[in-house]
Amino acid sequence: MNEERRAARRQVLQVAAELLEEGGSEAVSTRAVAAAAGITAPVLYRMFDDKDGLLAELAAYGFEMYLAEKQEALALTPDDPVADLYRGWDLHVDFGVKHPAFYVLMYGTAQPGQRPPAADEAHALLVRLLTRAAEAGRLRIPVEQATRVMHAATTGATLALIGEEPAARDLTTSARLRDTVIASVITDAPAPTGSDLASRALALDAALSAEPAGAGMGTGTGSPLRETETALLREWLLRLAG
Repeated sequence: MNEERRAARRQVLQVAAELLEEGGSEAVSTRAVAAAAGITAPVLYRMFDDKDGLLAELAAYGFEMYLAEKQEALALTPDDPVADLYRGWDLHVDFGVKHPAFYVLMYGTAQPGQRPPAADEAHALLVRLLTRAAEAGRLRIPVEQATRVMHAATTGATLALIGEEPAARDLTTSARLRDTVIASVITDAPAPTGSDLASRALALDAALSAEPAGAGMGTGTGSPLRETETALLREWLLRLAG
């Protein structure tokens, strides 16, 4: 796709985004978008095939907005993996409350195996935050499990708040759930001479999982273990973590 066509497509998405924010997904008809963008319906169909294609592109557009806002905000906070989890939760909920139609389109209509690349990047950002917490010895469960818990909880909390009348919305509900959920996956910092075996095992597992692919025995970088040895070690570490 050349730059001119990409720019035209982006402009149509921006117009559709405005309609979505103002009237929800019902307002994003192909006829309304074409009229607002100043193009004909056939041109719109050539860009997105149909309304479902347009909505899928809008969901990806929403994830891009969300990811850009979250990364920018996290870059301004102290480098503390646990504090970033709290901040990340609040940023997630805040985005959903400010952009309810986008959020419902992004998270309320998800289908297995059909996430846009930006959604995978948002998921990867959460994994990175939890991996950093594990490497600091602050995670009480494996990264993959903690990721599922955090994703389910933040999404559920946000959709619940969106479903309430704005005047009756109580954001302390999110804060209470946030504190409870994060406390369930985070442990106190281990003492310098302590023996918190579980958190130390998870920290080593996180470090091993972060090794670049192909780094192994004889490469001079990363773990000196072979792939099968690393897999066995990680199994033992997860068993030690309980």
